[in-house]
Amino acid sequence: MAKFDLNDDSVVVIVGSGAGGGTLGAELALKGVKTVILEAGQRFEIEDFINDEWASFTQLSWSDMRTTSGSWRIHRDFPNLPAWIVKAVGGTTVHWAGASLRIQDYEFQTRSHYGQIEGAHLLDWPLTLKELEPYYEKAENKMGVTRTNGIPGLPGNNNFKVLEAGAKKLGYKEVHTGRMAINSEPRDGRGSCQQIGFCFQGCKSGAKWSTLYTEIPKGEETGNLEVRPDSQAVRIEHDASGKVTGVVYANSAGTLQRQKARVVCVAGNSIESPRLLLNSASSLFPNGLANSSGQVGRNYMRHTTGAVFAIFDEPVHMYRGTTMAGIVRDEAAHKPERGFSGGYEFETISVGLPFMAAFLDPGAWGREFTSALDSYQNMAGLWIVGEDMPQETNRITLDPVAKDKFGLPVANVHYDDHANDVAMRNHAYQRATALYESVGATRVFPQTPYPSTHNLGTNRMSEKPRDGVVNKHGQTHDIKNLFVSDGSQFTTGACENPTLTIVALAIRQADHIAKEMSANTI
Repeated sequence: MAKFDLNDDSVVVIVGSGAGGGTLGAELALKGVKTVILEAGQRFEIEDFINDEWASFTQLSWSDMRTTSGSWRIHRDFPNLPAWIVKAVGGTTVHWAGASLRIQDYEFQTRSHYGQIEGAHLLDWPLTLKELEPYYEKAENKMGVTRTNGIPGLPGNNNFKVLEAGAKKLGYKEVHTGRMAINSEPRDGRGSCQQIGFCFQGCKSGAKWSTLYTEIPKGEETGNLEVRPDSQAVRIEHDASGKVTGVVYANSAGTLQRQKARVVCVAGNSIESPRLLLNSASSLFPNGLANSSGQVGRNYMRHTTGAVFAIFDEPVHMYRGTTMAGIVRDEAAHKPERGFSGGYEFETISVGLPFMAAFLDPGAWGREFTSALDSYQNMAGLWIVGEDMPQETNRITLDPVAKDKFGLPVANVHYDDHANDVAMRNHAYQRATALYESVGATRVFPQTPYPSTHNLGTNRMSEKPRDGVVNKHGQTHDIKNLFVSDGSQFTTGACENPTLTIVALAIRQADHIAKEMSANTI
């Protein structure tokens, strides 16, 4: 495997190895570009994954200190766990469920399509669906997304069959087992899904796409990619002209190292990426790198989410088979007559009994709560995923008191629901309840949102530098050789699961960076 010198200033340094960073690193390596990925977490392989919820959570999750503020319930229930993301090689592509959906055309142009919404900081993307379509096609082929490229859909488990029956009772039409980056048949040197049911704990069969064992090994085989686990980036450095020159990081022993770079790409997720830019403030950039607009950290989005579980007279065994086993897309359209802008989807979900006890109603106890747990095998479940409104006040800032083990301020995550988010969630709760009751549910439980895995915004794309942080290639407006390569570059959130779009943007960004490096413009 490649090993590059710390003083090699010809390399591209990527911070983070998930959907954005892992894909970008492999794509650049395949183009002959020397690349170093700095990953804060360890490197686990498929055989290391644990089919046990709490043990796996302890193994994989980013549990470093964070703080929260705002009116969202997570601030009360999980004040130091605002997000459920992975700290390991492969990032949250280890933990994700596999849903791979394209953003709809109008969702790239929400300011134009929705109009002005009070309290929302809507902005059109500087990018259209038509421009991104060729890269969506490449991403779908790379990831083996079912129901594309002639790849059949996955089979439906009992949880899906309950969802499907209820959805059809309500007159919904677009109901199927989803577009999933999980092999429904052997592909790309990996076998098909074994329906083990622990998708969130790392796929022990390797059927689910993850940069850990798909893109990153392909990049490493070229000799142009080095992945350094246990390497926590602490700041990005620059020269007197403002050009970035490298990344200082702490290795597994806590020793600070400096990797010089020709280009730096930040792909640490929508919490850690703005934190790194803000913690890299200097006399030339007193408000943080790439922050002349004041937009770094702002417009944090997490999707309008919530779960609904229902109890039936007969066993469902929702935990058997693919975790996210099917989808209903009929509510994904923009229909303002419902009382809100944007749309949402229903996706099947299951959590094990330990997580059910923790999340069903955090802090609750008593007969009503325990009798629900007693009926666990008779439960079916779905998750709501909807577009939440970007707000400038929903943001990542540096906590004024709390510090990490390197003495750097930790991220504070502030979030308040917009009125549009509340109206959407309540509509979805009502429709999900009706869906399950239509097929005989005896009890239905709308659940509060979990710590989020869909963290978006905070380094948004914009056409004009004053409105955002990066241009349509993820290149920062202020610094030509500094890029953002993760979901933090989303201008708005759309209602689709974001991973496919992050991968498509990374493939596109790799083309742009390689072209600009070849032309010596960066």
